[in-house]
Formats: sequence, C-alpha cells, structure tokens
Amino acid sequence: MDIIAFLIDFILHVDLHLAELIQQYGVWTYLILFLVIFCETGLVFTPFLPGDSLLFVIGALAADGFFNTKLITLLLMVAAVGGNTTNYFIGRFIGQKILNSRSRLIRTIVKKEYIDRTHVFYEKHGGKAVFLSRFMPIIRTFAPFVAGVGKMPFAKFTFFNTLGGITWSLLFISAGYFFGAIPAVQHHFTYVIFAIVAISLLPAVIAAWNKRRK
Repeated sequence: MDIIAFLIDFILHVDLHLAELIQQYGVWTYLILFLVIFCETGLVFTPFLPGDSLLFVIGALAADGFFNTKLITLLLMVAAVGGNTTNYFIGRFIGQKILNSRSRLIRTIVKKEYIDRTHVFYEKHGGKAVFLSRFMPIIRTFAPFVAGVGKMPFAKFTFFNTLGGITWSLLFISAGYFFGAIPAVQHHFTYVIFAIVAISLLPAVIAAWNKRRK
C-alpha cells in the first residue's frame, strides 16, 4: 500500500517531485526522464509510470527555463519511440512465455484483462491501434507488446510507432509549455494534473462500462 500511495502522490504532485529531482540531480534529470518515458511503454511490467501528466509538467518547467525545450522534447520523442520498439520485440520473441507464465508476480502485473482489452482494440483498429494507443494509459504499454505477439510487420509497426511517439510527446510537452505558465493553471496545478489523468483514462473507462452493459 505504501508503494501505491507513493505512486499516486507522485502522479498528482509530479510538478513538485520533478522540481526536487532537478535541484538534486541537475543535468542528470534529462537521463532520469528519458528512462521513465522509455520504461513506461518499453517494459510490459511498468504500466503504472506517469506519461501524459509528466510530459505536461516537463513542458511547463521548460517554459520557466528549467529545461532546454528542444533537447528535452527530442530526447523524450526518442524515448517514446524506442520504448515501444523494445516492447514490440519483447512481445515478438518472449511474449507467449510471459503470457503462459504461472508466476504470481507476472500475472499480477501483466493482467489478462489488460491483454484481452488491448487485443480487442488491436483487432478493431489494426496498425492504427499502435498510434491511437499512445493516448490511452495502460493500453499504450500493452499495445506494442500485443503487436509483437501478433507478429505485426515491423515496417508497419515502425511507421505507426514513430508517428504516435512524436505526436504524443510534442502534443503534451507543447500543451505544458504554452498553458503551464498561465496563472490560473499554476495556482491549481494539482487539479490540472488530476484532470489530465482523468481525461486520459476516460476512453478505457467508457470501454469497460460498455463491455459491462453488454
């Protein structure tokens, strides 16, 4: 429970925690953020890491001069695309072993319902699912994994992955850069982050509700 509480606190107050990281680690913060974004979609075991809200805060801090805007944007684009590519190969080469594992830890993190939901999303949208999933927390972690398990052609995956990674990173960093400095946003930053998380989760909530209705 302590870990869950910490993660919730980190996500909802990511601006404060990120400011502390910058003060403590300086330029190494670039590497830390690269690894967080890379792992958020690059490892099928880390769907809980922040994504949308983190990019928004990074953009807001970049507007205040805490980051080199062009450098951090480029780095996180590479992290997003590279993370998805890694997850694709994990799914392609050892995906079935992970899905068939009897390990309680693996089955707890890689939940069957997440995989099933991503499969349905993937079958409905095809290659576009890799792009669209970028904007859906949890599903974006499993989409490249499922694409790898399903042996999606790598060239096709790379096209949608690159397009999605660049669009996602640029959209949320730009939103933070241009709107994060607005006084009303700064004074209610926690609520803004909460709204971003809620809006990001909305498609998954609607899908689950529709499924339960049916």
